[in-house]
Amino acid sequence: MFEPFYISFKLASITVLILFIISLPLSWYLSQTSSKIKPFLEALTALPIVLPPSVLGFYILVALSQNSPLGAFFQETFNISLVFNFTSLVIASCFYSLPFMVQPLQSGFESLNKNMLEASYLAGKSKLQTLLFVALPNIKTSPYYCYYHHFCTYCW
Repeated sequence: MFEPFYISFKLASITVLILFIISLPLSWYLSQTSSKIKPFLEALTALPIVLPPSVLGFYILVALSQNSPLGAFFQETFNISLVFNFTSLVIASCFYSLPFMVQPLQSGFESLNKNMLEASYLAGKSKLQTLLFVALPNIKTSPYYCYYHHFCTYCW
């Protein structure tokens, strides 16, 4: 009776955790760099917004099938099938939700006062310490919006 709720809660929890681990460094990098690869990475992360869900699902299915190099590698090496199971659901959910986590965090990081970041570096803090203890607490609502949006999207 409660199995659909359990699966939804499990999917939301795992997806938000994975997305936070991936999106935090990616959005920090995108907000701090002026590299030539930045527009390509931004376009790649925004791809799930542009593609229709059916096309996106088809591409993910083809990419994870046993006929693809990635799917064949996981099948032969770990004896794991990446299609039509919970693992594939988590992968698809993470890929689809990536722009909804990266873009608000990137926007929050870009809105920070640069003097605050420079003061942290001058105080001898590393980039990781600056990210975790200066930047992240000061972007205020962006992380909360990301958690709320993703968790509620999957649970409801």
